[in-house]
Amino acid sequence: MDLHEFQGKSILKKYGVSVPEGILAESPEQAVEAAKHLHAITGTKFWVVKAQIHAGGRGKGGGVKLAKNVREVEKFTDKIIGMNLITPQTPPEGKKVSKVLIQQDVFYPGPSDIREFYISVLLNRKTGRNMIMYSPIGGMDIEAVAEKTPDQIFTEEIDPRYGLQGFQARRVAFNLSLEGDAFKNMVKFVQSLYKAYLDSDATLFEINPVLKASDDKIFAVDAKVTIDNNALYRHPDIAQMRDLAEEDPIEVEASRYDLNYVKLNGNVGCMVNGAGLAMATMDMIKMSGGDPANFLDVGGTANAKRVEEGFRIILKDPNVKAILVNIFGGIVRCDRVAQGIIDAYNNIDNINVPIIVRLQGTNAEEAKILLDESGLEVRSAIALEDAARLVNEALSE
Repeated sequence: MDLHEFQGKSILKKYGVSVPEGILAESPEQAVEAAKHLHAITGTKFWVVKAQIHAGGRGKGGGVKLAKNVREVEKFTDKIIGMNLITPQTPPEGKKVSKVLIQQDVFYPGPSDIREFYISVLLNRKTGRNMIMYSPIGGMDIEAVAEKTPDQIFTEEIDPRYGLQGFQARRVAFNLSLEGDAFKNMVKFVQSLYKAYLDSDATLFEINPVLKASDDKIFAVDAKVTIDNNALYRHPDIAQMRDLAEEDPIEVEASRYDLNYVKLNGNVGCMVNGAGLAMATMDMIKMSGGDPANFLDVGGTANAKRVEEGFRIILKDPNVKAILVNIFGGIVRCDRVAQGIIDAYNNIDNINVPIIVRLQGTNAEEAKILLDESGLEVRSAIALEDAARLVNEALSE
């Protein structure tokens, strides 16, 4: 589950990570009041107006503005709220902005230089260990840094037996060429950031930029945070941060019926039970000459109603030219799936795409009888090869 910047920063602040003071606003009037309040508590004379959407690159798309007076806070907020913000991480049409973060400016003058770094904590999938990835060059062009100067990207892998060690946090600060108070503050920053990542069951904490202010304080100026959905039951406070408006509406609807659905760009809808079978099924669709239109796992306890809703969701995609149902009956019963297919035909108007069904396992024979006696035009298959052939034939019609 992705979080907004202001939500991620609230978690960071809880663990002692320094973040600029900020207030959420949903209108220009609220933004002005927020700016005045921030001036009163921090003394800041400038403010940063930041669009809150689930995407990076907001600055390049015009979603981050520096306001040098309250009138500019109002003007920028009025312009940003309601805009379709297009960044490299949004759909082509962009994402509509409904709120902004009014943030204290921490690029204030002082006795030493201001520097921007990049730091993230994530899982190294090759080793199965968490790692800290960081660079002395932070800011909007971090992707170009990774591509053109990979020697400026450092990693610190964490042994789960011992956790983050003090010497590792100090090595991060050393590789960032810090010294004195800045060095000490960075060590504390890294340790607190890693604890926030670990305790919140996150899969990503990306801070870009991490700022060394002119007084050697270290700030998380931005925060991109992703939480492991499977761990949300341990964090009801974080689960409440979910913003459904930022998610694909079809995927949101699927979650209401305990369906694991991810929309893809192909022409063959597929319904399976089990992630491994889903991957194999999508490979089979590709081999048959089609492209998967979705990943849809009905789970191991699917009933007829859930299968029917699965069909409704698949059919919302106008690109779907055929549907392949590939179920192995272990925990789930094939006859329940068959009944769901029949109910879908009876309750959904205008199912005008071919449906190929392969049911094997528990109550597969009963399922076949149900389908055969239903009178529906369902194409059945026993072997995977047969299913692939039927998909190919359906697409060729």
